[in-house]
Amino acid sequence: MTQSNNGRKVEKFVNTVMGVKTEETNQSLDIKIVPTKELDFKTLLIYKLGTILQIGIIILTFWGMEKLVILVDNYSSFPSWLSTVFAGLFFTLLSIRSRIFSTLDNTRTRKTYDSVVRPKWAPPPLAFPIVWMTIAILRVISSLLIWQQMNQQFLVLPLIAFAVHLALGDTWNTVFTVQQRLGAAVPIVIFGPWLSALIVTILYWQINPIAGMILAPSCVWLTVAVVLVFRIWQLNGREPLYPVKLTVS
Repeated sequence: MTQSNNGRKVEKFVNTVMGVKTEETNQSLDIKIVPTKELDFKTLLIYKLGTILQIGIIILTFWGMEKLVILVDNYSSFPSWLSTVFAGLFFTLLSIRSRIFSTLDNTRTRKTYDSVVRPKWAPPPLAFPIVWMTIAILRVISSLLIWQQMNQQFLVLPLIAFAVHLALGDTWNTVFTVQQRLGAAVPIVIFGPWLSALIVTILYWQINPIAGMILAPSCVWLTVAVVLVFRIWQLNGREPLYPVKLTVS
């Protein structure tokens, strides 16, 4: 009984940190969403604009952080490590809650994963926030190393690529987790989070090999995620691999 209570406490803590909703409200059992085979141009445009806007907002925040660091460093009364603390806190916020910069609905929830048919080897739901929390820590450490290596600048190619990676991941979360578009989620996870993670890791490696090695496990996990998303698509009807119009029945 004690182990069960401890397990629930750990799950609650992890879900709270990662912002995962475990209870759904305003849920109607009488409403069923049925996908068609018609391409939803409007939704596709919303995905693109939402992703671009999020990248722009993060880059604008990078500019603001650069100004803050310069301001802190110019005041001799401030300790020299203060700017590093600010940068670390910023990268922590960015790594854990990048979706606050998105205009799309990036709600983290277990609803989709719990409701679909999954392969036998699929990780349990609790594994995801734990793994992502671990990856977030690796992102913070590696990004901070890159920031220091690049003379405490945020507006540099590796960190901008990191911002693109986060935005693509949030958009994928909207597609798969929120809207349950299992078909569109397949190419998006491949050419979005997975491919961009490889690019960011390579860029980090070129600047600081240690930072690249620290970030590399995220590529391994995203490779697993790609296979899992593909298998879920196969096991749940194989809807078209693009955003389709939905009807309510």
